[in-house]
Amino acid sequence: MIRASNIHKSYGDLEVLKGVDIHIKTGEVVSIVGESGAGKSTLLQILGTLDTPTNPQKYDTEIFLNDQPFIYMSDKQISKFRNQNIGFVFQFHQLLPEFTALENVLLPTKIAGANEKETLEKAYHLFEDLKIAERIHHKPNQLSGGEAQRVAVARALINSPKIIYADEPTGNLDSKNADDLHRLFFDLRDKYNQTFVIVTHNPQLAEITDRKLVMKDGLIIE
Repeated sequence: MIRASNIHKSYGDLEVLKGVDIHIKTGEVVSIVGESGAGKSTLLQILGTLDTPTNPQKYDTEIFLNDQPFIYMSDKQISKFRNQNIGFVFQFHQLLPEFTALENVLLPTKIAGANEKETLEKAYHLFEDLKIAERIHHKPNQLSGGEAQRVAVARALINSPKIIYADEPTGNLDSKNADDLHRLFFDLRDKYNQTFVIVTHNPQLAEITDRKLVMKDGLIIE
């Protein structure tokens, strides 16, 4: 599902990624751990098409998602590819405050130009699966932290992406809501066979994933 080699990333003289290789199979739940500054979030952003590697031609960088290379796509092509193949869950839910939970979840489908009736039906199913059906017409300020994060997960899933990237998804939740979200990731993987890549400082989450990748000084060391 994800195959990448020799990813480098520099910001000026600061080399953040120093030739990362990574391979993740379809349906795996993989955690990426390491100290702050190790390059975890930078790697996730590049794998998620939100950032680009430095000098890919110089380093013979290769990145394949769902067997498709994307680092030489145009901005328009990458936007379409991202919308169709990738879902994101961040530490802060990033919901738009003026929209209801349902409207937030449907935003990616509007961008994709999907069939409104079909996506609406799917959204209702997701809200039921995520146990927030009764909050569907509430705005973000009317939701608890755990509920808002579940809405963010529904938004990430609405276009049926092959890959879900999560960057510290439980970092802003209490322990109970964090545990609930951990279980939810595995339930979703089992139901939809989606691939999850999770950057986390939460040791409990890291230990229960299928594989734990440890980053240090811009490289995956184990």
